[in-house]
Amino acid sequence: MARPSTAATRPRLNRDRVLTGAVALADRIGIEALSMRRLAQELDVVPMALYKHVANKEQLLDGMIELLVAEIDPPATGVDWRAAIRLRVLSARRVLLRHPWGRSVLESRTSRTPAVLGYIDSVIGTFRTGGFSAELTHHVMHALGSRMWGFTQELFDEPAGPDTSAADGGRAVEDASPEVQQAMLQALAEHFPNIAATVLTATHDDGTVVARGCDDQAEFEFALDLMLDGFERLRSTGWSPRGGH
Repeated sequence: MARPSTAATRPRLNRDRVLTGAVALADRIGIEALSMRRLAQELDVVPMALYKHVANKEQLLDGMIELLVAEIDPPATGVDWRAAIRLRVLSARRVLLRHPWGRSVLESRTSRTPAVLGYIDSVIGTFRTGGFSAELTHHVMHALGSRMWGFTQELFDEPAGPDTSAADGGRAVEDASPEVQQAMLQALAEHFPNIAATVLTATHDDGTVVARGCDDQAEFEFALDLMLDGFERLRSTGWSPRGGH
């Protein structure tokens, strides 16, 4: 009996298989190395077969973000707005930790897809049902910024000049040998005593960084909780942009 051909036994190519394959490949080789040709090789198809399901790489990236958004937990029920937002943001963070390339792709999108808009709309809806006015919600969403997706954007920009942040200074010290650490800390204390004092108390969680930069879980949650507490104070006092408190 003749054996079935490889083409006959290969899973049928569809949009979902293309996108899930692209996500898995980007997880393994990074987003910079991902190309339509490389993905076609991974799926064992000719490159032109991909274009029946995604028009170009930009559409492929949009679809990959759709899958990431689908991994974020839905809004929690039976909890107040603060707990619901916190759970949602930390769920988004876990997704980006699983898929580190997601941050850069999210930021590169020039238009919002329905999946992205749906996530933003649901976050806004949680604030609104929690008693936030439309005006306060507008300001709150601006304040949250990229934290809504589980990362702090400003920490990932390439520094424009010499790096003097306490957090990154701490990272540099931690990465050095004990002898070099001592010399670095001594020099730092002589010229920048306040930075040195902060560096000595800084700790970082291994394996929790989204992309690059000092963005460990404890620091992220600390800042998030501060913001949520501030939002609640504004909500409870009836803040408005015209009347303040």
